[in-house]
Amino acid sequence: MFFNSRAIIERITPHGRDLLVQMRNKPYEGRARIELPGGRVEEYESLVDALRREVREETGLELSFIEGLETRIETNGENANVECLQPYAVYQTLRGPVDSIGVYFLCQAEGQLLDSGDETERPRWIPVPEIARLLADDPEGFSFVDRAGLVYFLKHK
Repeated sequence: MFFNSRAIIERITPHGRDLLVQMRNKPYEGRARIELPGGRVEEYESLVDALRREVREETGLELSFIEGLETRIETNGENANVECLQPYAVYQTLRGPVDSIGVYFLCQAEGQLLDSGDETERPRWIPVPEIARLLADDPEGFSFVDRAGLVYFLKHK
């Protein structure tokens, strides 16, 4: 099982709210699909550190705000160090090509977008209504994991 930390990165423009998406070609999914930045948490890496690293590697951006970070506590003991915080949402694949559990964080970011990143292409901002339309027209055009995260975002935001 894989553990992932994923970013729903928002920006507010005079025209409304945009989300950052990118294309990722995952051969086991059959075609390139739209996804959110994020990825696998490495052994003993914190969720927040993984989130920042993955966003930087895939998009070139630095996270300037992570909702829920203010809830973070870290406990240190003789044999353990544990991070606890409140993410935006949690997912678990119940069936599919990859068995994974992950967390979504609502974020804001700054910097210059890369043309392509670590196994990603064309990171770009898309208005939220356009994301809703794309999901309705071609749900399979999205990563199976992030389709659920985006539907959750659209329902709760």
